[in-house]
Amino acid sequence: MNTIIDFLNNIFWGYILIYGLIAVGIYFTVSLGFIQFRHFPEMFRCVTGSRSGDRDGISPFQALTVSLASRVGTGNIAGVAVALTLGGPGAIFWMWVVATVGMATAYAESTLAQLYKVHGPDGMYRGGPAFYIANGLRQPWLAAVFAVALILAFGMIFNAVQANSIAEAIEGAFGVEKWIVGLGVAALTAVIIFGGIPQIARFAEFVVPFMAGAYLLAAIIVIILNLSEVPGVLWAIIANAFGLQEAAWGVTGGVMAAALNGIKRGLFSNEAGMGSAPNIAAVAVPDPHHPSSQGFVQALGVFIDTILVCTATAVMILLSGAIPSAELTGTALTQSALTEHFGSFGGVFVAIAIFFFAFTSIIGNYSYAENSVVYLGGGRTGILVLRCVALAMVVWGSIQAVTTVFNFADASMGLMATINLIAIVLLSRTVIRVTRDYVAQLKAGRQPTFHIGDHPGLEQGVNRDIWK
Repeated sequence: MNTIIDFLNNIFWGYILIYGLIAVGIYFTVSLGFIQFRHFPEMFRCVTGSRSGDRDGISPFQALTVSLASRVGTGNIAGVAVALTLGGPGAIFWMWVVATVGMATAYAESTLAQLYKVHGPDGMYRGGPAFYIANGLRQPWLAAVFAVALILAFGMIFNAVQANSIAEAIEGAFGVEKWIVGLGVAALTAVIIFGGIPQIARFAEFVVPFMAGAYLLAAIIVIILNLSEVPGVLWAIIANAFGLQEAAWGVTGGVMAAALNGIKRGLFSNEAGMGSAPNIAAVAVPDPHHPSSQGFVQALGVFIDTILVCTATAVMILLSGAIPSAELTGTALTQSALTEHFGSFGGVFVAIAIFFFAFTSIIGNYSYAENSVVYLGGGRTGILVLRCVALAMVVWGSIQAVTTVFNFADASMGLMATINLIAIVLLSRTVIRVTRDYVAQLKAGRQPTFHIGDHPGLEQGVNRDIWK
């Protein structure tokens, strides 16, 4: 079984996705007229336009914070450190590149999620790749495969991995036994997820800005204290990316090592094109009332995750002078860097950051899986079963080595990402048409709105009551 899973991961992550995600990002960047650059301010307007949802859905800001809860995880702390270890400073440049083109992909998939959303059994909006594959492409069997893969990866296994990170960090920093940590995390998780998507959204709206803000503040303090060294660090990132300067430590592979590791870690971190964030984008009440507005919101999520939070980790490590090695990588490297900057408090700060980053990821991941259960017809019973299984995985992951199941989760995520990329490319004409409608209304000085009756040819699979 391990051999099969390793083979699948090699195919998905060594060939299909590493190139497919970049290619699709470039395709949408060009076909949408470099939308992430030309309409960057619109991303903020779509987030701040309304801070309230209604009985059918959550607010755009809540949708952003829930998606950030999932995106901003231990990969932003440990993953960036691994990229630096294996690829050198140049890996960060390629993380920026993949995030920049990924913003267009994130826009496309979340716009589709809004367009093809439905009312779930509880009356709340539900949607995501499973829904636009079934309703837009008319391929319900493929949508079901996607939904199952997402539930396995995000609803179960990744939550075990995040719980394991929390348990190790707390045990290392405070000496609390892992099983106690696991039970505590499961109890906190239960309080939130049993309140449903609205409770998850309220939690994320409060915690995620504080969590990300505190981390970015730490990076700002480090930059101010080491201001004279910042230009050298920025030059090292750019020069190493193009082979103009070798890394200070023993990184092998030069430009290719920097590119591959930066691209891989960037894709894992920002999730653009994975088909995860659209699940919560569909639940939002968009403002303006147009599918594109949630596309802009989720594109901003990619920017915040990679360009801001991942860069914060990289800068703090590079300014610390910490030298990565086989023994000092991942979380340990980030802890060493912050200890250099802030003394013993730095190690504690990383442990606290890991707790918040990983815990919010558990909550965000669960919300994605709930939409897939609804698509599969699970209803309230299916959701209850999912909640119990998710909690069990949190406890189990806290006390177990999760390497094997993590590989299985990578394979599940690789499958769902492959399906999603195919779907959004096949539906790209719809994305382009909806986007042109939004941009045309902006240019005319109007508040963009979307009425399905004004778009003959797009009606198939679209809920007319939502977009009438």
